Amino acid sequence: MNKTELIDAMAADAGITKAAAKKALESFLGNVEGSLKKGGRVSLVGFGSWSVSKREARDGRNPQTGETIKIAAKNVVKFKAGAELAKAVN
Repeated sequence: MNKTELIDAMAADAGITKAAAKKALESFLGNVEGSLKKGGRVSLVGFGSWSVSKREARDGRNPQTGETIKIAAKNVVKFKAGAELAKAVN
């Protein structure tokens, strides 16, 4: 399912226009992104939670040349599925 299909499904399920569903989805995504940028965590009970984790700098290897390269440290987003979501897909 892509973003357009999700908007269509949300509009149909909620009985609202596609424009309203798009606005709601974009608001949700913007708020999740804003919270993660601040280093926070977003948790939806039963569905899952998003958090930010710091990945340390490390040495890597160029697969073409075998040369050792430095991979910079960076923040990564992690998602952990909630119990209800995990149960639903199994």
